[in-house]
Amino acid sequence: MQRRGRRQKRKPVAEMNVVPYIDVMLVLLVIFMVTAPMLNQGVRVDLPQVSSEVLPADSQQQVLTLSVLADGTYYWNLGEAVDTEEHTDSAVSLEDMTEGVSKVIQARPDTLVYIRGDQQANYGLVVAAMAALQQAGVPNVGLITEAP
Repeated sequence: MQRRGRRQKRKPVAEMNVVPYIDVMLVLLVIFMVTAPMLNQGVRVDLPQVSSEVLPADSQQQVLTLSVLADGTYYWNLGEAVDTEEHTDSAVSLEDMTEGVSKVIQARPDTLVYIRGDQQANYGLVVAAMAALQQAGVPNVGLITEAP
């Protein structure tokens, strides 16, 4: 006969329950599958128009202001400050512009370089000008904008 008051001792279960971990992995897999196609596509962004502060001017440094026009021509001005009205030199092609700016940078490596892109200019023209400036030895490039 068995006693009713006495219980049988059970051994503790020593295995790990992996079902919650599988659930978490499946959720992460779904998240990555949904977000991965979005990473390669562009998204339309409306950038805010803000007023920016004027950069402090150092009278010791030479300033080169490069203007990129919508037709793909380049004009630049050398001076002690950013000047968008006058043109020291011009170039019809990207190669001519790179050669001209390279000579200026070789003469004075501390020259500050700023780019003005025409609003109607193709984005590729401005990026190509930035890449050409990098090849010409310009370490930093500033972009000039107008207040809204």
